[in-house]
Amino acid sequence: MSSTLPNTYPRLLADIGGTNARFGLERTSGEIDSVEVLACHDHHSVVDAIKCYLNKVGNPAVKLAACAIANPVIGDWVQMTNHHWAFSIETTRQALGFDTLLFINDFAAQAYAITQLNDDELLQVGGTACALHAPKLVIGPGTGLGVSALIPCHNGHYIALSGEGGHVSFAPFDDTEIAIWQYAKKKYGHVSAERLLSGAGLVLIHAALAEREGIKTPKMSPEMISEQALGGKSPLCRLTLDIFCTILGTVASNMALVLGARGGVYLCGGIIPRFIDYFKTSPFRVRFENKGRFDAYLAAIPVYVVLAKYPGLAGVAIALENHLNKE
Repeated sequence: MSSTLPNTYPRLLADIGGTNARFGLERTSGEIDSVEVLACHDHHSVVDAIKCYLNKVGNPAVKLAACAIANPVIGDWVQMTNHHWAFSIETTRQALGFDTLLFINDFAAQAYAITQLNDDELLQVGGTACALHAPKLVIGPGTGLGVSALIPCHNGHYIALSGEGGHVSFAPFDDTEIAIWQYAKKKYGHVSAERLLSGAGLVLIHAALAEREGIKTPKMSPEMISEQALGGKSPLCRLTLDIFCTILGTVASNMALVLGARGGVYLCGGIIPRFIDYFKTSPFRVRFENKGRFDAYLAAIPVYVVLAKYPGLAGVAIALENHLNKE
């Protein structure tokens, strides 16, 4: 599936999540434009979505393409976790007439993008400075919970890990979180971190708290919960948002300890930037550092909220370039 012309442009780039698919064209190295966001549910298949995008931007002659996708990429067959698309990568390549079609995990793409971000695309929340030549954790709630890491190697380069850390088992911290875990366990059996740290997770936490308090509330969207929490309209919504951030602090610090992520923790995804002013003073950082004998270790680790609009596209461009250079 390789091209005999590895420097051919434009290159098609995509970052496909469970809700939206973001597309762009790399016209020359590192220059991405013609960005469009398409709703996944508007398209029957990934081929349909790509064809729709290419039609929108004038059907350029693309031969090289790379897609980040919110899913494990193991072999040729992809069955999305949070959407109904299922497809063969090779059959998709043939259907689109590409010479090269690369698929990688979406948070591996986010991780590659971290190396290219400007200072104004990052907001630091606590900690000191990044340790040099140390692993970096990349994590973020959205439709699901993505997790990756950058592991330093020779010549200042990094390897991005492709994992499924969002599906680790959730471990409650206190009585309130135990009640939330019990509520979720009755609904789903296994309670992963992603069950709570996602848009749907915000709704789940709210429902669990309402049941615990004996409050009857209509089903609310994540956006409604955030709006009422930040507008001071609902103490229950505010508690929901606080607990969401504390659970994120627990999970992020657990991952940081596993990786030794003294190079920093990078929070990606579409949820946190929506309430960034609140997040800066939320309970996240206090919980992140609450690890007993390792409080001081975690207190030094900086956490950054990624503010870049389409980091996945920049990351998958790097992955495609690396892939072509290996061949």
